Amino acid sequence: MLPVRGRDGRAARAARILGTRTAWTPVGDGEFFCPGCGGDRNYQRLTGRRRLTLLGVPLLPRGVTGPVVECASCRHHFGTDALDHPTTRRFSAMLRDAVHTVALAVLAAGGTCSRTALETAAGAVRGAGFDECTEDQLAALVEALAADTGRVFEQPCGASLTIELHEALDPLAPHLAPAGRESLLLQAARIALADGPYTPAERDALTTIGAALTIRADDVTRLLAAARTPS
Repeated sequence: MLPVRGRDGRAARAARILGTRTAWTPVGDGEFFCPGCGGDRNYQRLTGRRRLTLLGVPLLPRGVTGPVVECASCRHHFGTDALDHPTTRRFSAMLRDAVHTVALAVLAAGGTCSRTALETAAGAVRGAGFDECTEDQLAALVEALAADTGRVFEQPCGASLTIELHEALDPLAPHLAPAGRESLLLQAARIALADGPYTPAERDALTTIGAALTIRADDVTRLLAAARTPS
């Protein structure tokens, strides 16, 4: 074993003599969800240049590295794909807007806004973060949508309905767990069922919501059937 320790010792001494050092340069900053801390933190975006060192003194350039993201709190480095994950505040806003858009889409697809459907929709929207949302406000928005030819839901799963839903749900769906995506669809189904069985337009709207949430078609059918069964 002594020769092995000797080789290890020589390698350690060589590493102290020759090595590499990275000089980091900030190129941007912001706020992100830190995978290490598990919460919203400030970050710096860094690029680096590696240099060969001799006795700790940087000598020859060895190329560039990065960019990386450095958390201002834990100081750990992460790939720039960490910036793709929304902050907690941004995620909450995305979910709130998605629930609001889904509620409006289902109400509009229903053709008429019954009081029970409006109450169910308003409760869902308030629960998502729009604390001041009222039934009358939702009814007025649905009427405005019907009067706006650029955004009207004239036909089952029309182009404007699909656009509205995908704009709200596409950025959110990748960050929702499967149970979260199903919960959002079930919430929409309960709004549709508040005033009676699904109408063809409501079912079509719910199918569009399921597709935007990347829920498989057979799972959408299962969930819509489950929502009709009293718990």
